[in-house]
Amino acid sequence: MSDTDKTYLIAPPGKFSLNLQEIWDYRELFYFFTWRDIKVKYKQTVLGFLWAILQPLGMMILLTIIFGNTLKVESDGIPYPIFVFSGLLLWNIFSSGLTGAAQSMVMNAEMIKKIYFPRMIIPMSAILVAVFDFLIAFLIFLVILVYYQFVPDWSRIVVFFPLSLLLTILTTFGLGCLLAALNVKYRDFRYVVPYILRVLLFVNPIMYSASIFKSEWAQYLIALNPLAGAINMARYAFIDAPVRWDLVGISWVSAIVLLLVGVFVFRKTEAYFADLA
Repeated sequence: MSDTDKTYLIAPPGKFSLNLQEIWDYRELFYFFTWRDIKVKYKQTVLGFLWAILQPLGMMILLTIIFGNTLKVESDGIPYPIFVFSGLLLWNIFSSGLTGAAQSMVMNAEMIKKIYFPRMIIPMSAILVAVFDFLIAFLIFLVILVYYQFVPDWSRIVVFFPLSLLLTILTTFGLGCLLAALNVKYRDFRYVVPYILRVLLFVNPIMYSASIFKSEWAQYLIALNPLAGAINMARYAFIDAPVRWDLVGISWVSAIVLLLVGVFVFRKTEAYFADLA
């Protein structure tokens, strides 16, 4: 049978399926969306990619002055700028990725209406833009370590930083898919997301240590927040403390549940994107 005689059937994937094979088949489009969003983000800016460095660096300086120098917030025995910057690295992936993913389906409505491609590529690419910014900012983080002459346990960094990065991406992707689907139908979410992020900035242990909460139930409650778990896990690379694997496990389970819920809602409403967007 020749290729012209073949029949192709486009059918919706399972409700909990990421359909990775199809996404791989459209990998060039995946690359196009990601690189396009990166260029659009920094287009017509004087400093360009430097904003990926200046934003977390400026936030680090501000939080260090307020919480580190003035309020003398506990930083688990490491210099406060290193402490807060390690949290900001992951927070920026979450906040930037979630904002981009939530708006992604609406922003690409015209393309969705015209051609078929795996819709999940769109929120995925929005999150990869945030990961790109993370990679640039991480170079500055290494410079900060050198400046403070802080020598971490590199074996712990190799283990905990990639795990915390993966946990952050899974959390952002799960919640991003959920908000992307809801925002197509209920445009109110474009106004709700910024307020959610402002609250979460203070809820997550970015400028303070989760160890200030002494009770065991509080530690388990914090672990239910997978982003807080990711931030705490990243800091295990710098502090000389035993790893609470039970808390790490709770954070991973929460992230996986959030991922399944986000993918389920996204898949359930995917067939209506072209009509609603």
